[in-house]
Amino acid sequence: MPNNSNNSPVWFITGCSTGFGREFARAAIAHGFRVVATARDPKTLDDLIAGHKENAIGLALDVTKTGQIKKAVAEAERRFGSIDVLVNNAGYGYMAAVEEGEDKEIRSLFETNFFGLAAITRAVLPGMRARRHGTIVNIASIAGIIGFAGSGYYAATKFAVEGLSEALAQEVEPLGIHVLLVEPGPFRTDWAGRSLKQLASSITDYKETADKRRLEIAGYSGSQAGDPARAAEAVIEAVQSPKPPHHLVLGREGFDNVEKQLHAMLQEVGHWKQTSLATDYPAA
Repeated sequence: MPNNSNNSPVWFITGCSTGFGREFARAAIAHGFRVVATARDPKTLDDLIAGHKENAIGLALDVTKTGQIKKAVAEAERRFGSIDVLVNNAGYGYMAAVEEGEDKEIRSLFETNFFGLAAITRAVLPGMRARRHGTIVNIASIAGIIGFAGSGYYAATKFAVEGLSEALAQEVEPLGIHVLLVEPGPFRTDWAGRSLKQLASSITDYKETADKRRLEIAGYSGSQAGDPARAAEAVIEAVQSPKPPHHLVLGREGFDNVEKQLHAMLQEVGHWKQTSLATDYPAA
């Protein structure tokens, strides 16, 4: 039977074993929300839900496995009656110049970062539509706005998440469902050491571009300015806002980079405006 002992929102969060997902789950529990924390190995969640088993559960979920998605969503709705906030957080990085990319790794990356996110979203939407209520939080990245050398394939997955989310928002917001894109810059999540795949060798011609950035990321891993716990609080604040945003950039470095990118793009598009307009058929 559903646990309706309180009316707090139900948060369903993917990728909670470490990093952002773990902090999102921890913060949601601390706020008194009912929480469904998921991970490939649910044993990694035992300490998170210890002492909170009335309002928090840990479930096994590999977002690339359709059967596990259906089972986890059904169990969440059985236990708590609904899913009010879906946080699509599960994902990982991949460092390689575009030419260096390996087909198997690229496809695996998309299976988790994009196709898995889309599958979870499709599984949760029927319940949200029926209730005319819900929030979908998609964890993208500033790499979904800026393509950095050395991480083109990772950026491609995040650009895909951005495009999907923009379209989804137009489809579901008339139905009472909000879509929030979260775009973090560098955060101290051990992402580079734990969730980043890299090629063992590289093409020397990319030494000053892709390789250089690979070394930069390795160098500052563990010393990034971004605090994952503060990020979790920021996301909760945005979700609970009377007028929640569609985009939430996290971290000063992330904000500065996005602002610079958008200004540069507007300037370039404006410079070529007359050329762009001249491609239409002449007005009758």
